[in-house]
Amino acid sequence: MPKVMLAFPEGKHKVLTLSYDDGRAADRKLVDILNQYGIKGTFHINSGLLGVGDRISQEEIIELYDGHEVSAHTVTHPTIARSPKEQLVEEIVDDRKGLERIVEYPVRGLSYPNGSFNRLIKEVLPYLGIEYGRTVHSTGDFSMPDDFFEWNPTCHHNKNLMKLAEDFINLQKKQYLYMMYVWGHSYEFDNDQNWELIESFCQFVGNRNDIWYATNIEIVDYMKAFQNLKFSADSQFVYNPSVLSVWLSIDGNIVNVPGGSQVALI
Repeated sequence: MPKVMLAFPEGKHKVLTLSYDDGRAADRKLVDILNQYGIKGTFHINSGLLGVGDRISQEEIIELYDGHEVSAHTVTHPTIARSPKEQLVEEIVDDRKGLERIVEYPVRGLSYPNGSFNRLIKEVLPYLGIEYGRTVHSTGDFSMPDDFFEWNPTCHHNKNLMKLAEDFINLQKKQYLYMMYVWGHSYEFDNDQNWELIESFCQFVGNRNDIWYATNIEIVDYMKAFQNLKFSADSQFVYNPSVLSVWLSIDGNIVNVPGGSQVALI
């Protein structure tokens, strides 16, 4: 029986993703930096607050976040663990509806406003069309999440970012999959006057051929595509019913399993 392991696209074993909340004006500068270095981010937006104060307006969203992911953050940013379930449902579903009318694709992710969530919220989210929920509990490590509805990031950008980036770049053991997940609010770079931090980070980790640069939902979709693969009982061949291609390491050799195809593994 061959030794089969999941790989990231093109056989890579590291993925980088960023996640920023609230849709504030500083997103413009942040997106420009990410684009310069080939890095993708997910931007969690409150549809009921668009254009309020320095928040990005509805008219700007499509062009600004092109190539990145627009994700839910509730309509009005309540502390949802303290909300009745009726308001919880309304806040999330209406946020999806508002954002989807703008971006014209299904909004399937969420970052918990004020970091607030509980077991009930996690159980309800799949019924609301949400496929992941990001917390604010930084782990300081590069592990893949076991529960996408309690998706803990590696770090906030103000917590040992460059040291963690160096550790991430130096990870070479291909028997593991590694994820670096950075979160924050773009306006914090204005408040802290430290834009050079994220610029240095992106310059250091960006445009590398051994890292997959992905949005949050791209990671979720890819992992689900792997889980949906149909292997023969002896792992001699595999059928991929998904649209996405999935890359596998077969006895150390990288094999691409295109969507809708069956591939021999030996």
